[in-house]
Amino acid sequence: MTSAVLGPNSGGYRSRRVTGLIRPKTVDEVQAILRDRAGQPEKPPIHAFSTGRNWGLGSREPARDDVLALDLSGLDQVRDLDLAAGWAVIEPGVTQGRLAELTAGTDRMVNVTVSTAHSSVLGNAVERGVGLRHQRVDDLVGLEVVLPDGELIRVGWWPDRDRPTAVYPYGRGPSLLQLFVQSNLGVVTGAVIRLLPRPEQLRVVRLLFDADRFADAARLFRRWVSQGLTSGVPKVFSPVAARGYGVDGRFLAHLPVDGAAAKVAALTGILLTEARDSGLFTEVGVGGEDPATALTERAYLGDPDVTDTVFQAKMGQAAEDIDAHVGFLFFLPMVPFTAEALARAVHLLDQVTATTGLPCGGTAHLLGPDHVDFVVALRFPRTDDDFARAHQALDLLYESFTAAGFLPYRLDVDHHEWIDRCGGDPAARRFVRLLKELIDPTGVIAPGRYH
Repeated sequence: MTSAVLGPNSGGYRSRRVTGLIRPKTVDEVQAILRDRAGQPEKPPIHAFSTGRNWGLGSREPARDDVLALDLSGLDQVRDLDLAAGWAVIEPGVTQGRLAELTAGTDRMVNVTVSTAHSSVLGNAVERGVGLRHQRVDDLVGLEVVLPDGELIRVGWWPDRDRPTAVYPYGRGPSLLQLFVQSNLGVVTGAVIRLLPRPEQLRVVRLLFDADRFADAARLFRRWVSQGLTSGVPKVFSPVAARGYGVDGRFLAHLPVDGAAAKVAALTGILLTEARDSGLFTEVGVGGEDPATALTERAYLGDPDVTDTVFQAKMGQAAEDIDAHVGFLFFLPMVPFTAEALARAVHLLDQVTATTGLPCGGTAHLLGPDHVDFVVALRFPRTDDDFARAHQALDLLYESFTAAGFLPYRLDVDHHEWIDRCGGDPAARRFVRLLKELIDPTGVIAPGRYH
């Protein structure tokens, strides 16, 4: 599981052959590296990563062998920051902890994740990661990209100090911004990230319930989300996932409510009353009543816990030690927000656990009234047998969830071929490949990645 160049990875994925590792410090250096390879197919293609903390999906590993790794963590500048207009221009090495510190005490905040404070904001956003406010791709308003021939372009919205304009990412004509999300068409070296208004107040309603009440609880959650009684991304943890919050044998829900103080008081009161009246929950409470939920409130307000206290307690290791000491895999499907679909997803997890003996933790991120990011996490000891069992479980998750119509929205390094097995218009896939051939005819950038 260990590459002499890239080191171990938490998922136990096969170490690819890597011809070398370069750590550029400037965009000019990235351009020079790509120019050197343009039109020279005999030279190894480029695999770029930001901070390499793509845990559970491959960490630093490329999709294919015989590439030159490009570590962009040295591009770590916050080039510009406008709190009044609500944006920051950042490079791939800027962590969510660093950006959160720059916005601390202001009326703007970062859409953080519950991962380590030392993870890349930009790397996670271009992979369509999910923050506590919404999917992070929605925070992207502009991208700076080095094309395979070394040319630098900027797409979407970029600040112009001489002519301030509204922060509007779509521009005129075809929008190119999404072309470089989950893409191997260029190397992203910078981005304009939207900074969100900080709510005046936030509370998290905390609910516990038994497995036999899951379907009824899911229906109630959907009503609350669709009627605007919650804010951000409410989360529902399966009993396995809830263990990280000190809960045994029951489901756990975190339902954030934010805004002006009067609004928060009113909506929190409605949720608590309806939760108690429903008879579905074994415990009903609000944040501040236990330390874990109080820290969750801080995260919803843009504080990623720069000390990594909660993250380290949950993972059992510091961020820099995860790849060497933790066995961890992710499977990330989207599931329709219906009680039936969510119950089916939980049942599929139970089937994989029964088949492999490996507990599968599921966390439902309620992204809106119609769809749920259903994060499946697999934790296991770092032995050869356990790695094999974990990857058997991962393969079963891909097979069973896709057969049920619950398609993954991010792919790990061993499952990129599933991009053609997950539905979609075949003509559209051919069009994407045509773009790749036109923009990168010699395959300079990330061969095999989402392709």
